[in-house]
Amino acid sequence: MIWSKRSTSSPSRADARLAGLCSAAAGLVAAILLLIVLFLLHESRPVLQRVEWLRFLTDASWHPAEGLFGLAPMLWATLVSSAGALLLAGTLGVASALFCRFYAPPSASRWFRRLVALLAGIPSVVFGFWGLTVLVPIIASWRPPGASLLTGILVLTLMILPTVALIADAALAAVPEIYLRGAAALGMSRSGTILGVALPAAKGGIIAGILLAAGRALGETMAVLMVSGNVVQMPHSLFDPVRTLTANIALEMAYATGEHRAALFVSGLVLTGLVILLAMVAARFGEVRHHG
Repeated sequence: MIWSKRSTSSPSRADARLAGLCSAAAGLVAAILLLIVLFLLHESRPVLQRVEWLRFLTDASWHPAEGLFGLAPMLWATLVSSAGALLLAGTLGVASALFCRFYAPPSASRWFRRLVALLAGIPSVVFGFWGLTVLVPIIASWRPPGASLLTGILVLTLMILPTVALIADAALAAVPEIYLRGAAALGMSRSGTILGVALPAAKGGIIAGILLAAGRALGETMAVLMVSGNVVQMPHSLFDPVRTLTANIALEMAYATGEHRAALFVSGLVLTGLVILLAMVAARFGEVRHHG
């Protein structure tokens, strides 16, 4: 299709209406996000007026009845469980995408992608129920109590693995065929083509998939609540039971009042800040890629 000069230099009325609609939708999304942050700040204000931010993030004492609202154990459990799941899911997800794209027969590749997509649609509570009835007893037979940081990492890995695998596969599929043919013409081996051409060209999409998976890992509640043990403590090993920020909100919001309730909203603010930090990292990476 050849575009006319009018269609590129002077948009039609339909184009103008679509642009206005998209601008309005973008503005609405930004307004909703801003309102959510303002709501969290407003609800957190009763306790923020008495307790400093730094104390929230460094104090290890969570005893609401005594006015102690340290989030450090739960923040640390959230970060470690998410990081461990990202390490495992990132490795397995990229490896599975490379297998589908460069090694598997076309028929096997199609079925594998369908299975991964099916895994992505399983509700989180099902992962939690499976982890509680299968993984927890297995780990408990090795190192009690079973419900622990390790179990949470393994369940989170299964939950975010499809996101990484599917987006990495799409990123590899978007690599121009001429790049791969050029590598073959230069006599590069399959592994050399993958490591020297395909992965660098698909790096942006793969990192985007990992960042999306990180957002889901940070915000997951039910599955982690069911398998991690829910003990407020700093983990010293993978076998220690822990409680994440999301699990703490889900467990205590139903009966929390006053400063206790406000402290749970502070937990929400911390989670929101982590997600914003991820978005900034993604934007920074995209800017560096663009200028590079």
